[in-house]
Amino acid sequence: MRKRLLGQSKLEVSAIGLGCMGMTSAYGPAGDKQKMMSLMRHAVDMGVNFFDTAEAYGPFENESLVGEALAPVRDNVVIATKFGFDIDLDTGVRRAGVNSRPEHIKAVAEAALKRLKSDRIDLFYQHRVDPSVPIEDVAGAVKDLIAQGKVKHFGLSEASAQTVRRAHAVQPVTALQSEYSLWWRGPETALLATLEELGIGFVSFSPLGAGFLTGKIDEKTKFDPTDFRTMVPRFSPDAMKANMRLVDLVCSIAARKQVTPAQIALAWLLAQKPWIVPIPGTTKIERLEENLGALAVDFSKAELDEIAVAASDIAVQGARLPESALKMTGL
Repeated sequence: MRKRLLGQSKLEVSAIGLGCMGMTSAYGPAGDKQKMMSLMRHAVDMGVNFFDTAEAYGPFENESLVGEALAPVRDNVVIATKFGFDIDLDTGVRRAGVNSRPEHIKAVAEAALKRLKSDRIDLFYQHRVDPSVPIEDVAGAVKDLIAQGKVKHFGLSEASAQTVRRAHAVQPVTALQSEYSLWWRGPETALLATLEELGIGFVSFSPLGAGFLTGKIDEKTKFDPTDFRTMVPRFSPDAMKANMRLVDLVCSIAARKQVTPAQIALAWLLAQKPWIVPIPGTTKIERLEENLGALAVDFSKAELDEIAVAASDIAVQGARLPESALKMTGL
């Protein structure tokens, strides 16, 4: 398994990680617990050492699942989790909005350590920026946790370049996590240049466009009522029909290189910067193995230029998130 350093930090992770959210939420009913644990352990056997979870996934269920699955190999893996939503730590009830008050951050960390069956959190992200708490105070709270040995690295999710700079001045940011794929290239506007300047790694969630770039979804697809994609404008039938031009592009390149569309989408991301690490999620071992196969796909400069020109000619239709969720991002 190839490894990558997240920016200038000493945090080395597998070049492709595993997003665990969909194992318990967001994409329909939760997967079978034993099958999900087996999937994570199979990922470890294949060389994956980077696992992404969050208190909000469930809430709490995902962290508990990841903690139990990875407990036997805890010292061989990197576990990233997140704080920042307003969740009652006793009941798991999620209230509206966000909460990054320093005392809440520290309480979330203590609770996460128990669920993860661990004495440290390898990478602790602020899940969404809290406009009511200065980012300097947030960074300061995580700095305290790092000093105590409870957290190893500080991360931000869906934050703007300006927010990253302010946080980094207080406590060095190891990684910024955001959506990034051929379907959503927003980070290219200003964020990637800032991360490169500051030596911060980038972790890409939804690198397969929440499944759209695999070529297995179209305007006729029916999602489970609990699937978050039912609320996303980009997954409306009309938008998907319009956006098939991008899928057709990915599929044509895949056919030429005799690989799958998912492998093309992931390999394209890996080719953008050596400090970008995608974390595709899955609940199926065969999809896990397919995704990891992207590491064997290489592009020439001419091929990357061809993709860039072709993709720039395609205007993607539909917002990537519901309006309420977009308001909570810095991109």
